Amino acid sequence: MSIQWYPGHMAKAKRLLLDQLKWVDAVIELGDARVPESSRNPLLQQLLKGKPKIVLLNKADLADPQWTESWLRELRKTSPVLAVSAATGFGVGKIVPEMERLMAGKQDRMAMKGVRARSIRAMVVGIPNIGKSSLINQLIGSAKAKTGNKPGITRGNQWIRIHDKLELLDTPGLLWPKFENPEVGNKLAASGAIRDEVLNQEELAAWLLGWLKEYYPTSLERYTREPSQLTLEGIGRSRGCLIKGGEVDLLKASQIFLREFRSGALGKITMDRF
Repeated sequence: MSIQWYPGHMAKAKRLLLDQLKWVDAVIELGDARVPESSRNPLLQQLLKGKPKIVLLNKADLADPQWTESWLRELRKTSPVLAVSAATGFGVGKIVPEMERLMAGKQDRMAMKGVRARSIRAMVVGIPNIGKSSLINQLIGSAKAKTGNKPGITRGNQWIRIHDKLELLDTPGLLWPKFENPEVGNKLAASGAIRDEVLNQEELAAWLLGWLKEYYPTSLERYTREPSQLTLEGIGRSRGCLIKGGEVDLLKASQIFLREFRSGALGKITMDRF
């Protein structure tokens, strides 16, 4: 399935990010632990070049823990990385201490110059629906940041004071103009980073079903243990997605299948490998 997705608000988000970048000391980049490579915008890597950065692999509670450990080792070759879950709070308590370690050198240099210490100012960046606002909510312990369960809910920018050591700037999610590798687009769509309304959900569900058959076949046993019945039609029948004449509503079956995958009902799954 070919996916191209770059609406006007994405171009605006890029301009906004560039404008705000000069006001921050460091960057917190959120990735998705299920797609640790595919969910990291290569455009962001260019825009953020030279800024101190921490990478957070969010939604670690939904990812294959063995692969998460492998990705943490790999990504730590270039920057500090933590596995977290904005949904459960896992790992969130490590973020501020890690940010302090990252900025310790700069703050020491400022102190030697007689510059009064102030809170670290960090920008939170990532693709849509990656959990930026939910993460901020975890950090501040309240629902001050606007959140939603669909991509693109956070609007505009807002500075949020976590405590006397850290202020965060929440930014809109940013995708890139073209997915050079179709697999990347498929993985992002399956994870929920792209609005379902702009996708052919039946094609996406069929692709995901084929991928899971190859890499996580036991995750599909909740539908049937008979391989010949592991089709969208078979999944639809197992979920009662029947319409007049006893036929299966394939769109409804696809929507249920995608929703169950994203919620973790099929188990802990990581789609990026190396």
